[in-house]
Amino acid sequence: MPDTAPPQTTGPEATAPYEPTERTVPTRSRERASYDRELVHSILDEAYLCHLGFVRDGAPVVLPTLFGRIGERLYVHGSTGSRPLRATGQADPGLPVCLTVTHVDGLVLARSAFHHSINYRSVVVHGVARTVTDPQERRAALEAIVDHVVPGRTADSRPANEKELAATAVIRLDLDEVSAKVRTGGPNDEPDDLALPYWAGVVPLAHGYRAPQPSDDLDPAIAVPDYLTVL
Repeated sequence: MPDTAPPQTTGPEATAPYEPTERTVPTRSRERASYDRELVHSILDEAYLCHLGFVRDGAPVVLPTLFGRIGERLYVHGSTGSRPLRATGQADPGLPVCLTVTHVDGLVLARSAFHHSINYRSVVVHGVARTVTDPQERRAALEAIVDHVVPGRTADSRPANEKELAATAVIRLDLDEVSAKVRTGGPNDEPDDLALPYWAGVVPLAHGYRAPQPSDDLDPAIAVPDYLTVL
């Protein structure tokens, strides 16, 4: 299938909520679901890894992988020998997939074991993944994946050469069927359990960075770049 221009991200549609579908409406805790476009983007942009699910030979497969976002489109890359990426190029019109991202923000400890939970933010995307063949879009996608992990890194590294590009497959997934789900707050203990002598509350979890560790063969004259000192 020929490549098309990335979906527009300006105008009223850029801020309008995603339209709920049968696949994006949860069967449990529907009050936690959100279709807010900015919330979905923020959850995706804060994540490093996504999990890509698909069916291979009649069995489900879920793979963790890096990704990048450009507007209303997600990109995933891998080896041209990778089974899912190879299958995406062979399928017509593409490979049905489900892509998920999750952040764990806190451990929710209740008085009862039954009501233990976590505070989280998640996004689920359903759609058809398609192989990217346009050279310009492929390069933009690969740069987006690198800069998604460390903003500014693309400009501070050697671009992929033709041999490396030939060995790399890129697939895209449009943000059409999308939902976010968020849990916040404390435990939901039963009224009869409130007097029990057990600690209850939330243990917040925070993502952090340690000092960058230079490669053993790095020229000592090369300083840590500014974009790493602000992590």
